Amino acid sequence: MKRSVDEITGSRRMRRNRRFDWSRRMVRENRVSVDDLIWPIFLIEGENRSDPVAAMPGVERLTVDKAVDAAKLARDLGIPAIATFANIPLEKRDETGSAVLDPKGVVNAATRAMKAAVPEVGIITDVALDPFTSHGHDGILRDGIIVNDETVEQVAKAAVVQADAGADIIAPSEMMDGRIGAIRDALDDAGHRDVAIMSYATKFASAFTAPTGKRCRPADCSRATRRAITSIPPIPTRRCANANSTSPRAPTC
Repeated sequence: MKRSVDEITGSRRMRRNRRFDWSRRMVRENRVSVDDLIWPIFLIEGENRSDPVAAMPGVERLTVDKAVDAAKLARDLGIPAIATFANIPLEKRDETGSAVLDPKGVVNAATRAMKAAVPEVGIITDVALDPFTSHGHDGILRDGIIVNDETVEQVAKAAVVQADAGADIIAPSEMMDGRIGAIRDALDDAGHRDVAIMSYATKFASAFTAPTGKRCRPADCSRATRRAITSIPPIPTRRCANANSTSPRAPTC
């Protein structure tokens, strides 16, 4: 070699910090523990029933009573919070996702039951409309167009209903413009100033979302719903709501 290792590195011998297990642990910058976890559960109507999600082996959709059992297990394992997602029967879906406003709906029923049984576990609720719309989109569809502002108004109302049921954090995943501020205003006006919002600040259009998309949709959904789910024309694709994965700076522009 033309130069010694000390000359190349400026006498910096970083392997010193990696020699022993104790030293590696001592200088470790990031640690992942149970405190960093959120357990997502997928809700269905009925009692004492669990249905497997084919796209996610080992994951099941749960009825409210089973969700309570999951919350108790989360407490015992030290998992801080549970995030809930709904699977709504087709006959209860419509063009505007109006079932999201039902105080007795499966999401709100599960929230009340889990908070009553295990109040120390945080409950995070999703307010996207796609589990509630007949076309499968995250927003309200008018004449083939997803209407942003009307969707935001609907989502803000749903956030209040979920907070009324006892949700600790509202998690809007539908990616409409202005939804966070509108939800904050609605929650504050309804007396829920202490309810937090977990913003999906950047949600990319990606194949990685496909398995989680299928978690809340039955296999016998309509052709229109399948088209919305799988981004097949002629109706708008769900990619128009999410950020382009090849343009990571676009969401902040």
